[in-house]
Amino acid sequence: MKYLRNEVGIKRFGKRVRQIRIAKNISQENLAYDAEIEYSQVSRIERGIINTSISQVFAIAKALNIEPWVLFKFDEV
Repeated sequence: MKYLRNEVGIKRFGKRVRQIRIAKNISQENLAYDAEIEYSQVSRIERGIINTSISQVFAIAKALNIEPWVLFKFDEV
């Protein structure tokens, strides 16, 4: 089976992470620290450059104090 990369979904996810992070007045550095991921990884996720893992989705959601599904609520982006 060929691996399919959903560029639009990846970019929308990144925009959603950034939107929520900014609304909660959290810096990329603090999000990275709380989610236990590299700062550069947060930057790449928000810019839609990388396809993040499900583990990182859960870590980001926990750091933002939200349920993971909220990160996929793209109608608000």
